[in-house]
Amino acid sequence: MSRRAQLPPPPPPVEIRSWPDREALLADRAAVLGALVRAHVSPGRLAMLWLWGAICALGWLLVGTALVTFEESYDVISAGIGVIIAAMGVCCMVPAVVLVVIGLRRDRRIRRLLDVWGGLDRDPAGDAALRMPGAGTAWMLMSSVLCGVGAVTCFVVPATATPGRSTYSMVALVMGLGLISWLVGLIGLVKAFAHRRWVRRVLAGAPAPQPLISVGGGAHR
Repeated sequence: MSRRAQLPPPPPPVEIRSWPDREALLADRAAVLGALVRAHVSPGRLAMLWLWGAICALGWLLVGTALVTFEESYDVISAGIGVIIAAMGVCCMVPAVVLVVIGLRRDRRIRRLLDVWGGLDRDPAGDAALRMPGAGTAWMLMSSVLCGVGAVTCFVVPATATPGRSTYSMVALVMGLGLISWLVGLIGLVKAFAHRRWVRRVLAGAPAPQPLISVGGGAHR
């Protein structure tokens, strides 16, 4: 995950803006918005989200395996192996969860910056590349599939579990994996819809009524 310092700052207040002309403002706006959109919904961000989800799922798989071991173990050695496996699972899950939370907070900052920079002006020709319909569709479709698989798993597994054949630990293991899939898919869907909403509200909306350029010195960078 990128650190906060790598995000661009918001544009200066109206009274101290010093772009020499509209072309300079649009050039800065395009550069910043391009970087922000790529940081929000690029294919690389989707792959990163799935990577952390996979690591979290691996961690829960280890924890679930430890639960199965505890449920079936009858000696100290098996219990000790279960503790080691559970510790390995926790070591996988905790960093993955923390990094996903950091990413969600960063996405919230990115959306605020997209609103303020996008509201500076309108450039229909230049803004076409910011819509990223292909990436947005990929986010929506892949996240929908993952979310659906996770939801079905969470409901179908306990409904089809039979006493004597399905243990509590095994049901918890599969339901946990389904819940992780559902959460990762839900995060992806929220990001995809947030991007589409931003495109419709900011890029296709009415221009901001306030003056955009102040008379003064050099270009703001």
